[in-house]
Amino acid sequence: MLTILAKILKTLNSETEPIQISLALSFAMIAGLTPLWSLHNILVLLLVLILRVNLTSFMLGWLGFSGIAYVLDPLFHVLGLHILNNGTLQGLWTTLYNSTLGRLSNFNNSILMGSLIISLGLFIPLILLSNFIIVNYREHILTWVMKSRIVHALKASKFYSIYQSISDWGRLA
Repeated sequence: MLTILAKILKTLNSETEPIQISLALSFAMIAGLTPLWSLHNILVLLLVLILRVNLTSFMLGWLGFSGIAYVLDPLFHVLGLHILNNGTLQGLWTTLYNSTLGRLSNFNNSILMGSLIISLGLFIPLILLSNFIIVNYREHILTWVMKSRIVHALKASKFYSIYQSISDWGRLA
């Protein structure tokens, strides 16, 4: 647990651009909220590897959003069922199901449909919100925290040694 917290702090305090961390979290939300073995997750992983996003943020975000997905699956199921049973979209679903790519996408899974719609709808707001939080954290909170007595006490603890060892890994590579 301390290692995960140290990785989060290392990422937030690194020289990585805030937009790279925000974009990684948004892609992690799509991959984490939707079922793992989905065609669109291959596209998300490809985009993560092509674009310059922070991989640590992506992996930690994926882990976090996967945990959240288990709690929200009933909501995803209800929304997905509503979308799939919508009479005006029946022609689209029939056409998709009759295509090979449509069947491979597994769009007719109600949980996948609901979670994909929600994660795509929250993609841009999460980028904006997380970018705002990271920028404000770095500008205001980080300087205040570094001067506090708590940080001086933490620097003498085992947690700081774990944080330092992880920080040194980036310099060695």
